[in-house]
Order: sequence, then C-alpha cells, then structure tokens
Amino acid sequence: MNQRERWIATVRGPNPDKVLFYPGGASRAAVDNWHRQGLPPGADWYETMKRELGIEYEPNAQEVQPEVKFGMVPGFEVKIIERRGHNILVQDSIGILCEISAEHEDYVARNKQFPDYIGVKYVKHPVETRDEWERMKTRYNVDDPGRFPADFKERCRKMAMDRRTGVVGIGLSGVFWQMRDWMGLENFCIALIEQPALVKEMIGFYETFCSAVLEKTVAQVTVDWVQISEDMAYKGRSMISPAMIREFLLPTWKRWCDILKQSGCPMIYVDSDGYIAELIPLWIEAGINSNGPVEVAAGNDLAAYRKRFGMQMGYLGGIDKRAIVQGGAALKREMKRIKPVVKAGGYIPSCDHGIPPEVTWPGLLDYCRELARLTGWL
Repeated sequence: MNQRERWIATVRGPNPDKVLFYPGGASRAAVDNWHRQGLPPGADWYETMKRELGIEYEPNAQEVQPEVKFGMVPGFEVKIIERRGHNILVQDSIGILCEISAEHEDYVARNKQFPDYIGVKYVKHPVETRDEWERMKTRYNVDDPGRFPADFKERCRKMAMDRRTGVVGIGLSGVFWQMRDWMGLENFCIALIEQPALVKEMIGFYETFCSAVLEKTVAQVTVDWVQISEDMAYKGRSMISPAMIREFLLPTWKRWCDILKQSGCPMIYVDSDGYIAELIPLWIEAGINSNGPVEVAAGNDLAAYRKRFGMQMGYLGGIDKRAIVQGGAALKREMKRIKPVVKAGGYIPSCDHGIPPEVTWPGLLDYCRELARLTGWL
C-alpha cells in the first residue's frame, strides 16, 4: 500500500497492510529540547527517529496540497497595543486582544505570531456588537482571490487521483470553534440563551460561506481528508448540551458532510479535545466518520467507544500523553491497554494531543519504538 491507501484503510477499512505509524505532532519547544538532548542540530526529528529505530522512512508522499483558506481574508494585523507592567496587550491575527508576558515581545514583533504554548489572557473578542459583526462579515468574501492559491488549477492537476500517493486534505474551523473565536466562549454561551436569533444568523452566514468554499474546492479536486476543528468539551462533559448542539450546530455539520460525501471524500474528521462520549452520536448523525485526539485524561475510553459505536467512527490519538512522559512500565501498560482497539481496526494510535515538551529525546525514541512494534513496523 502507498501512504494514502494505508491512511484510509487504517481509519475506514478494509484492513491495511500495516497500521499507519503516526506518533503525533511536536511543538517547537519539544523539538528545541530534543536538539539539546541528542537530536543533531538542524536534523528533522521524525526522519532521525525512524533512522535510529530502523523503521523505513517515508517522506511526505503528497507534497502538493489545496491550501484553501476558510478563515478571514484579510486577517488582522498582529501588533502590540500597549504595555501593562510585566505584560503586553497584543492583537492577534483573528482580532482577539490578548494579554501575554512581555518576555515574548521581541518574538511577536519579529514573527507576527505567538510562540507555542504560552499563557494567554483574553481581554476582548472581535465581535461584541452588531457593528463589529457587520464589519467581520466583510472578511469572509467567498470570491476573494486570496482564498485559493494563484496556481490552484496546476495544483489540482498534480493532485489528480492517477498521480496521488499521499493524502490530500483541507481544514476549516467548525461552528462552535468559529463562534468562540468571534465572540469568546462565555459570551457565546450566554448568547445561545439570550440572543438565539443572532447566534443562528451568525451560524447561518458561516455555514453558507464554508459551503460555498467547499463546493468550489471539490469541483476542482476530490479530497481524501477534511478536518473540522471543533474543540468543544471539558473533562467529563461537552461545553454545551447535546440538545443545544442538535439545535444550533448539527444542521451545519450535516450540510458540509453532504457536500463532502457527494464529492467522494472518504474521511471527514472532527478534532475536539475533552470528553466526547456525548458528542460521538451527534457526529455520526451528521455524517462525520472519524475524530481525535481522544484525550485519556478527559475520561475517554476507546474500547468502550468501539463497543458502543462499532465501526461507524474511526479514531486518531488515544495514547495517554502522561504515560509517554513517564515512559518505562507506564508506557508499556498504556500500549497494552490500546492494543485490542488497534487490532480491531479503524484506529490510528497516536499521542492524545501534541507530544509534550516534557518528553525527552530518549523517551521519544522509546515511545516510537513501542508504537512501531504495536503497528507492525518493527
């Protein structure tokens, strides 16, 4: 199997030749630590890890991607608004005013973005009045030339099915995620009760906008993987009730999934941290067929989900990051715990979020060695 075939077969079946090997992503902070702990300067951590473990290295088989923009065009200018003692007030790229430590001032000024994993205090979100909402809508023009790369038609030619060996994917913010970014979580939750008509207006606008961009995309290229980012759960509970999800969010998910299924997209994936037991049935009803990262600390039980929902839902993640940090016996117990789900199929075992910076370079090699054995690569 090539990389694309293995990815689809691992998540959706039938059985792959080997389970896809995917340890998880790593933050800049983690990689910086690894360079101090044994990863050679300038070396790619993933390539080096595979070489050191004796795993066949597969470079990214699909170098060309659609790179369609579903977000604001243009975005907001990232800039420092004012200094507040040891902190600075910064406007980020989606218009949120945030207070962060002044130690990051040079980084923000130089890179026009925030460093990985910093403490952020949200001060104001971009949509708190009707006027702000009207101005925000102007940043979501379907026909803005910046939505698609200038060479999009050439990209589509290179992504044609008869030339494709890797996964072609796109990603967009889901409804909950987008409303949270526009209004802030607390304001959005209050608006669901006090201003339901406004919430439905905003969701309807975003649903129509994303539907149009999706339709323009799939008219040119069939994608293999669509990620809908929807962080919408805490430990033990979803952030809003299933009844509210059914009323406000489910119709939009259904519309997007209908467009994608009609286009031939095999994997519709939703990303949500937190406890997802209440959410999985709604995602399945919408047409979503895979999700992650299935955080263990939030109370998720992969084996129970497989028993309850069968193969209607595929999973990515599910390896407790705390066990990876601990290593040794804790890591071996964790691999033993997930082994039955790996054997059952429909599951890409991976760290249940980004690989933490606390994982050392030797610890990463131990984790990847155990994962490679579990998935048939060693």
